[in-house]
Amino acid sequence: MRKAAEYDVVILGSGSTAAAAAKVARELDKTVLITEERLLGGTCLNYGCVPSKFLIEAAKAYYTMKRPRFYGIECVESKLVFEDLIQQKGEIVRQYREKKRDTIYDDEGIKLVRGHAVFADETTIEVDGKRYRGEKILIATGSRPLIPEIDGLETTGYLTSDLLTVDEPGELRTLPESLVIVGGGYIAIELGQMFARFGTKVTMVERSARLLSHGYEPEVGEIIQRVLEEEGLELVLNATVESVEKSKTSDYRIRVKVGGKSKEFRAEQLLIATGRQPNADHIHTERAGVKIAKDGYVEVDEHFRTSTENIYACGDVIGPELGNQMATPVGVMDAKTAIHNAFSEIGGQTPDRRVVPRAIFSEPEIATVGLTAEKARSRGYSIQIRSIPLTWVPRAVMMQHTDGLVKIISDAENDELLGATIVGPSAGDLAQQIALGMRLNARLSDFSDSLYVYPSLSESLKFAARTSPDEEDDS
Repeated sequence: MRKAAEYDVVILGSGSTAAAAAKVARELDKTVLITEERLLGGTCLNYGCVPSKFLIEAAKAYYTMKRPRFYGIECVESKLVFEDLIQQKGEIVRQYREKKRDTIYDDEGIKLVRGHAVFADETTIEVDGKRYRGEKILIATGSRPLIPEIDGLETTGYLTSDLLTVDEPGELRTLPESLVIVGGGYIAIELGQMFARFGTKVTMVERSARLLSHGYEPEVGEIIQRVLEEEGLELVLNATVESVEKSKTSDYRIRVKVGGKSKEFRAEQLLIATGRQPNADHIHTERAGVKIAKDGYVEVDEHFRTSTENIYACGDVIGPELGNQMATPVGVMDAKTAIHNAFSEIGGQTPDRRVVPRAIFSEPEIATVGLTAEKARSRGYSIQIRSIPLTWVPRAVMMQHTDGLVKIISDAENDELLGATIVGPSAGDLAQQIALGMRLNARLSDFSDSLYVYPSLSESLKFAARTSPDEEDDS
């Protein structure tokens, strides 16, 4: 067999995690091989963050034209050409692909190989019959939509979040008249509201009693549920999908069990948004001795090393193994750490998991950072909770965007910030201020005593920090 080409590091995947790893490796003067079987740039660029947020902003603009928030403003005519939006989405994604190619992959020290990569052994990967050897190997294959076991689903066809793709056959190019979404997490919420604002009749089927029932403060699900229902979405909670049927000429027929009774829903399209699963099951990790967790994630230690000493993994493919979140910024941070650990002479590094902000780009926007009240109590903290509605914030009132809140969790013993939840305009940007404060070990007084622009949304942090605690907990 032909001798394998040799590199300092071989990276499986070309998404944000892989790109960050390649950049750091080149800064260390290491040669890099990257493999990719789909579109260059991975999920965030091609199917997730970039295309979804563009269409969400377009839907927001269209919805506001039809339903202005201010007296005396009326839009006489509004027109939507969905196909034109899809074309513009494609142009934006292609521009970002070229930018990533120019800034990351257009480097003589980086080789990009197209095709499905699998392990041949602990130091070698194989792509379409050709072998490549790496002193170090990084698994950064990301994740894909999780498809639940539902009777009839395999034979009917369905949409996933990959409908946002560009230059692939699965791209959705026409607006459906009706849509059933299975799931009630962030993907379901973002895409459900987006389609509804474009004019699609949307039904969301969620097995829990409320939306965002895990990992969020309870008020968050209540607020977004009320908003979505006011905008015309039908939410079916405490529900289980029993079966799916569809013929070539008919709509989908989705049978759902609700409150012990079966109910049928019909829609032109069906979207499965029940979460994501790691891409670790088709790369033959067993040939390299890499252990896989029971949920399909690649097992790693605190330095991102797998069970095989020279092989590392980070990004979505390691799931929540280190208490992290499946999010682009987390993968990027982890990749930089992993490459430094792989070639470090001074010992392993671990990332700071205490401060990880995240956002859902619905309207109102939802953002969190740090611990929820429930999580803080479970870790033994004595906490104080301070919460205000957006009706207390002058800027939000002027914007006529008062659906939301600011909730801050602090240590009752020393007023150190432990976490925050923000629902409202620019929630992600406000959460970033909290995140910076937490990194600097800020106290409540750092926010309550600071000088803020008036009127601004950032004042909401001051008002929340100054208010009396809703609850004191000495447990």
